[in-house]
Amino acid sequence: MGVGGISIWQLLIILVIVVLLFGTKRLKNIGSDLGEAIRGFRSSMSNSDKSDEDDTGARENGAIGQPNDARPADSTAQTRQSDTTANRDRT
Repeated sequence: MGVGGISIWQLLIILVIVVLLFGTKRLKNIGSDLGEAIRGFRSSMSNSDKSDEDDTGARENGAIGQPNDARPADSTAQTRQSDTTANRDRT
């Protein structure tokens, strides 16, 4: 018994059928294209991680975003105030 209930002989038969259908040259091109796609994905993920770290450091230093004085202190108080204003407008 092999991988997931498939024996080694069944895998070899599938491999032979795939080679007969696509040919070795086309399989080589598909493999290289897949490898390039994986490399590109990995490099973009590592670039994304680096930019996330840069953004986090800038936010901690106060370079990005609103200053603490401009942020509302209690958002629930603002929500309650807008609810009471909306209720007054209905009556």
